[in-house]
Amino acid sequence: MLLHVIARGKIARSPEGELVARYEKRIAWPLRLTELPESGGRLPEASSPVRNVVLDERGKALGSEDFAAILGDWRDSGIREARFNLGAADGFSSAERAEADLVLSFGAATWPHLLARAMLLEQLYRATTIIAGHPYHRA
Repeated sequence: MLLHVIARGKIARSPEGELVARYEKRIAWPLRLTELPESGGRLPEASSPVRNVVLDERGKALGSEDFAAILGDWRDSGIREARFNLGAADGFSSAERAEADLVLSFGAATWPHLLARAMLLEQLYRATTIIAGHPYHRA
């Protein structure tokens, strides 16, 4: 299953960008990172069937093992692509949240956009290692 991170804004050279690159290299599953402008831009065509995840502080806060279980279930049921959407500064509309298959939160706090992207990549890496039975999660 393709893990596809779609984020508004450019990460460029930054400490957060270095973290994203570090986890990008570690993830063994197919991974695609797409950066869109702050507004507008065109979403790449999805591989069907697809699941859409929206990151939003009003979403569901999942532990790493529960998040891994969802990804594993999607993969095992034939989902070809899981899209993880990080919005612009104003976030997502209620309609966009309602259309998502999962609204995911990293807690009630609002995180800086670039840090949220790095946190997402780490959690994707952690989830894939949990699914593979790798000891990273317990280390």
